[in-house]
Amino acid sequence: MWHKTLRVYVIGAAALFTIGLLTSYSGLSKKDNVVAPENSLPQVIKSVNVNRTFAFADEPVPTDNFDARERLERELLINSYGHATTMINLKRTSRYFPMIEKELRENGLPDDLKYFPVIESNLSNAVSPAGARGLWQFMKSSAEFYGLEVNEEVDERYHIEKSTKAAIKYLGDLKKRFGNWSLVAAAYNLGPTRLANDVRAQRAENYYELNLPEETNRYFFRLLAVKDIFTNPQQYGFYVDNQTYQPLDNYQTIEITGPIPSLGDFAKEHKTSYRMLKLYNPWLIDSKLSNRLGKKYELRIPK
Repeated sequence: MWHKTLRVYVIGAAALFTIGLLTSYSGLSKKDNVVAPENSLPQVIKSVNVNRTFAFADEPVPTDNFDARERLERELLINSYGHATTMINLKRTSRYFPMIEKELRENGLPDDLKYFPVIESNLSNAVSPAGARGLWQFMKSSAEFYGLEVNEEVDERYHIEKSTKAAIKYLGDLKKRFGNWSLVAAAYNLGPTRLANDVRAQRAENYYELNLPEETNRYFFRLLAVKDIFTNPQQYGFYVDNQTYQPLDNYQTIEITGPIPSLGDFAKEHKTSYRMLKLYNPWLIDSKLSNRLGKKYELRIPK
């Protein structure tokens, strides 16, 4: 008997759920003038409005150019409907943007450059298949050229503040060489020598006339898309409110001039965990710090 009762209950619950789902979808359809075909998914995917003004670092984007407009629309759609990644990146801005914005102001560079690490690394200490690392995705040779230490135990491409200072210096140098920020973006992605060769070979006068590798063709438009979404998140359906990731700024600094044979022991001695020590000092990439040259390092110990 109870089997029959359970079966009736399940069928009834399923019927109520289906009615509610169809009613909900019907409301969306009427509101948005969408006719729902049979067996359709209960969702509404809209296009984005690109018939408006866009700019990056005060440089206007020629959206009257159909190619530029379509490339921008592609990145707006991909990033606005990449819900999880975009939401996590929005949450991470509270952790990293204040420091990046401060460095940009102090160096007289546009605030919009803060979007570079969003598309480079999703605001994380990522590793690319080509070997680029850190928030700003430096290759080893470029990192060392801009003063970052990279070896088997220390990799300052993972040092948030030091790598940011290096990246800002690099972006400033690219601006002096190429003259505008769209070409700077292309050079940052492709490499300045390769870009200069392509500009010369294609007789191009600006970024929009260049035919570059797919990733570089998309790169500047991804910057534009991320800027537009992050400036107006609610227009794209993202409601972050106050649930963001806060800066890791509750720590004390300890100066080290000698070796640390075991970072695990070091963490325990300072009443923290190995995991927390690594989170606050991601540039320490081994389980020890030999420091054979007696360099001075500043380690952050979470309070």
